[in-house]
Formats: sequence, C-alpha cells, structure tokens
Amino acid sequence: MNAASMSRILLNLIADQVRPAFVQTAALCLRDGPAGPEVLLVQTLRLHQWVIPKGWPMKGKSLAQAAAIEAWEEAGVRGTVSDTPIGAFTYTKIKKSGLPVSCRAQIYRLDVKKVSDTYPEAHKRIRKWFPLEQAAQIVRDAEVQLLLDSLQTK
Repeated sequence: MNAASMSRILLNLIADQVRPAFVQTAALCLRDGPAGPEVLLVQTLRLHQWVIPKGWPMKGKSLAQAAAIEAWEEAGVRGTVSDTPIGAFTYTKIKKSGLPVSCRAQIYRLDVKKVSDTYPEAHKRIRKWFPLEQAAQIVRDAEVQLLLDSLQTK
C-alpha cells in the first residue's frame, strides 16, 4: 500500500463522519485455484477498472443475499455467501446525473461453487480470476487491497 492509498482511506473515514455514505453490498468471490486461493474481479463499465461485484441493497433481501445476487448478475457465479460482512470499503460513485455520492459497501465472502458463461451482464463486463496477491495489487480500493492482503496471511 502506498501513501496515496493511505491518504484516500483517511479521507474516506473523515468523509463518513461529515456526510453519511450510501449503503451498498459487495461480494468477495473466492475459489481454490491450482496455486492457491483465487478471487474473481470484474471490470467497471465506464473506466474498466478491476473491482469486486457490488451493488445496491434489494428490497426483501439481506445485504448478504443482495451481494450473492450481484455476484451472479455481474460475474456469473453462485456459491455459499457468509451472513456476516468480512470488511467494507468506501468509494465515490458518479451517478447518471453526474453527482458524486459517497458509498460504503459491506463485503460478504462468497465461496464459489458454480461458474456460468451465461449471466445477465456477460455481454457488458469482463471477469477474470486472480491470485490473491495479484488481485490486491490491481483493485482500486485500498480497503479491498488490505482485505485481500489479510487473506494471504491466513
């Protein structure tokens, strides 16, 4: 982690105290790969940055259930989702109106059991499995980087 990442984390923490963030949910999709644990990342639609699947809460669903649905819609994976968040991250989302809003995504672990090539956003997004170490280096959110780093030491 570099100084810019640490500065972004501190600014996000301060922003959370000044202005509450919109709640989102995210899925950290994991599987056992040939060389160890792997995480599934998807590219964002506008900037094509690597992120974990995330989205808004869904009426009648827990945040964990919504995270699992987002993992299916954005990455075509299904599996067992944890009931308790394993982390969180804050980021700025630019809404369609152009308005920036602060979002705080609760992260739920999803142990992947099934991968499908046909899923709702298959034509929109690129998905790719990465070893934990490589994923930690390429995700944009410093708090997700820290979470991935912590999983490498377990």
